[in-house]
Amino acid sequence: MYQFTINSNEAGQRFDKYLHKLLPKAPASFFYKMLRKKNIVLNGKKAEGREKLSIGDEISLFLSEETFLSFQDSLQKESEFIKAYQTLKDIQIVFENQNMLIVNKPSGILTQKSKDSDLSLNEWLIGYLLFSNAITRESLRTFKPSVCNRLDRNTSGLVLCSKTLKGSQRLSMLIRERKVHKFYRLFVKGSVEKEELLKGYLVKNELTNKVIISETPIEQGAYIKTRFYPVQKLSDMTYLEVELITGKTHQIRAHMASVGHPILMDYKYGDHKFNEKYKDRFPAQGQLLHAYRLEFSKEESLLEGAGPVFIAEEPSVFQKLLLENK
Repeated sequence: MYQFTINSNEAGQRFDKYLHKLLPKAPASFFYKMLRKKNIVLNGKKAEGREKLSIGDEISLFLSEETFLSFQDSLQKESEFIKAYQTLKDIQIVFENQNMLIVNKPSGILTQKSKDSDLSLNEWLIGYLLFSNAITRESLRTFKPSVCNRLDRNTSGLVLCSKTLKGSQRLSMLIRERKVHKFYRLFVKGSVEKEELLKGYLVKNELTNKVIISETPIEQGAYIKTRFYPVQKLSDMTYLEVELITGKTHQIRAHMASVGHPILMDYKYGDHKFNEKYKDRFPAQGQLLHAYRLEFSKEESLLEGAGPVFIAEEPSVFQKLLLENK
């Protein structure tokens, strides 16, 4: 027999959904059969699977070890997460409470891994929580802390991370309803004289991993809005702050390029000749784009009275450019 007690990261979901997380390789028909035969019970009683779980609920599975283990996914080794935590040392924690983290991701680090061998911010997060005993390896079967917003590998700056189910649900809602305001700092080619609000439609080409921007509606196009204004004018470029009103793949990079102000060191959407001019003097791993500031409402309960504004200071290459190109 296997017994589990529901905790705060598992409460609030349907019983059958919990069972699918616990035994992801088992078909739905298996659970229905085991519930019907009382081989799986909730608080010692027969259940249907539609019940909503509460903290402290007891789940008993009268299954053989062979059956139980055959339906479980193999867990990633704890040492692999700890390795990510200890290897990616440059990640800074800007804010932390019991439900969430805000971190400053350096350029060159993936937010989420694209292949098994990658070390990403997501693995760093789980490694950090395991290392600090905030979670256990076994708890990862039914809830995995994770990043809640993504940055490109070569974009640096603030990333929201959930530590608990409450944090995950709340942060996802705030992002979905655009109640977290995101501001970026970047260098663009040319002179920008005033604030401007850009609107358009964005379509991603999955084969090339590039997007195109149209000012008019386009088939399968997602509506986008990008606001920008100058922070400092330099010799042949402008240091901008951009508010990402809608958050789509490569939105800032493609939108700025579409109006003749490509981002410095962006070789996917940018100006090659412009980039080459600065490549040797200011080496960078990719586009000089930094998620600089996050703004929440003053009443946001998830922050527990902290905030509501969080800032990640610009990387050193940004500061060097500002000093030498006035």
